[in-house]
Amino acid sequence: MKLKKALLVFGMVVFILSCATNPFTGKKTMALVPNSQLFPTAFAQYDQFLTENKVVTGTKDAAMITRVGQRIAVAAERWLNANGYQGYLKDYKWEYNLVDDKTVNAWCMPGGKIVFYTGILPIAKGETGVAAIMGHEVAHALANHGQQRMSAAYVQQGLAVAGNVAIKDEKSRNAFNQYYGVGTQVGVMLPFSRSHETEADKIGLYLMAIAGYNPDEASELWKRMKANSGGKAPPEILSTHPSNDSRIANLKALAPTAKAEAKKFGVTSFK
Repeated sequence: MKLKKALLVFGMVVFILSCATNPFTGKKTMALVPNSQLFPTAFAQYDQFLTENKVVTGTKDAAMITRVGQRIAVAAERWLNANGYQGYLKDYKWEYNLVDDKTVNAWCMPGGKIVFYTGILPIAKGETGVAAIMGHEVAHALANHGQQRMSAAYVQQGLAVAGNVAIKDEKSRNAFNQYYGVGTQVGVMLPFSRSHETEADKIGLYLMAIAGYNPDEASELWKRMKANSGGKAPPEILSTHPSNDSRIANLKALAPTAKAEAKKFGVTSFK
């Protein structure tokens, strides 16, 4: 009973504090770490990262990353303004950098700080592929996925502490810790992460289409990503990301919807 009471009280506190709204889904999301705190921290970490890595400047590829990023940012603002979220991006500080690194990756920190590694450019195979990647990464930031992951981690840790406080018997407490860790990771945290990836895929398609890039390219990009991985991937249930095949099928199915969304903004032809 004590455990149930402790968890109930903790859950009520979390619910009260979870008052952010995802503009793309309209759903309430956890926001235990406010953007006023999260953004400055992210900006400082980004600046530190740039000092510790080789930033590529003055090249066609570096210019392309900036150009695509700016077009995606404009598309995001157009969509948000049209859907009643004027001023949503006021605290974002967009920045786009290409980093000399063989890693096949790109990312966008909370608040709009973006890095592309040179290692992903051969898979992107040009500007439209870069737009598909850029749209996805920007979508993570716009939907506050970083904020949600941090909040979820705090909840996970808080419930673990509550359980340990409430359970007095050492044997029962050890069993709780053993099963709680695995259970919340496989049953909650990993599905939570996969849902973010799927959500970012959808938002990213909309953004690249509104920016004038062909959303059909996104599924083709992931075919190349799958080929590059050599088929090596953990089972989807144990992964932070959906399987490559799931993503390819989902992106292909969503492309017509993304084109229809772009048409609302007068975009009917694509790169």
